[in-house]
Amino acid sequence: MRQPCTGTRPNGGGTAPVPAPVITGIGSWLPPAVLTNDVLAKRVGTSAEWLNSRTGISSRHVASPGTATVALAVEAGRRAMESAGTDRVDAVLVATVTPDRICPPCAPEVAARLGQPRIAAFDVGAACSGFLYGLAVAGGLIAARTVRRVLVIGAETMTSIVDPRDPGTSAIFADGAGAAVLRAGEPDEPGAVGPVILGSDGSCADLIAVPAGGSRLPLSNDPDGDGGGRYLSMSGPDVFRKAVSRMAAVSRAAAEARGWELEDVDRVVAHQANAHILAAVARKLGVPPGRMAANIAEVGNTSAASVPILLAQDAAYGRTKPGDRVLATAFGAGLTWAATTLVWPELPRIPEPATPL
Repeated sequence: MRQPCTGTRPNGGGTAPVPAPVITGIGSWLPPAVLTNDVLAKRVGTSAEWLNSRTGISSRHVASPGTATVALAVEAGRRAMESAGTDRVDAVLVATVTPDRICPPCAPEVAARLGQPRIAAFDVGAACSGFLYGLAVAGGLIAARTVRRVLVIGAETMTSIVDPRDPGTSAIFADGAGAAVLRAGEPDEPGAVGPVILGSDGSCADLIAVPAGGSRLPLSNDPDGDGGGRYLSMSGPDVFRKAVSRMAAVSRAAAEARGWELEDVDRVVAHQANAHILAAVARKLGVPPGRMAANIAEVGNTSAASVPILLAQDAAYGRTKPGDRVLATAFGAGLTWAATTLVWPELPRIPEPATPL
């Protein structure tokens, strides 16, 4: 089996290993309020059974009024830092499509609330692929020796951009946050993030979009007149096909870049888009259902928060164990997609997920 390459950089007359990003802490946060299909079905005028059959989701967590993305990100970040046994990081990255405000970005406020003033902090906008894009950026910062420890957070309040009357989107999307602390380490140690394979296709930007609210169509010019343009729209059949093909292809590429065969993978942590997409990706990759991590039935689709929440929950509940070979993959608006690999590390502290604020 092909072994992964390790990079070097000049160091005077010789070379020094390029530091690799290593996961050293993980945490997640789900707001305590739960919206079940029984309640949602009454709101949108359908049945709980219909909602479940279309999505594989029976309940989802929703932020309470007045609670926005920064608050969720702070709680997940705090728990990841607790898991890592550190009270200091050098940079904070927040992957989100639902910032508290269009300006400023979330990350500087998150850093300040976590007691990390004056450090590098910025948002990553890659939709549901955002957390994996954030891992790639963090890896670059660590490899360049700009920083030694980075907190990467995926956080969303998706219910703030979903039409509550639309069963096609309100049944799918939910709120939550997940986070990981990465430190500079060796590329062959447990927890080292393998090559992150990234891709995009902007020609399909309109397949998943919030039409109004940006510079192209300010909310004041929303042609719907009722504010409908501020809600997420999605072309379901097209998204399904592209999500399955892109996640399968990028997963294969990430495994190959690590020198793994797909049968070597113990756990596939895929973005929780909907249950049918997950099943189709598993079939396309030839991965047995027992190796596909899943929490979509109780958590729903939390966009950029999806992968880190699932990683944290799987570790907390012992479904992913130290030494397991993990492949993480995602697909989202943009269109964007990403995948990476790691051998799961021994983490001394894994906070229990979803403890109420």
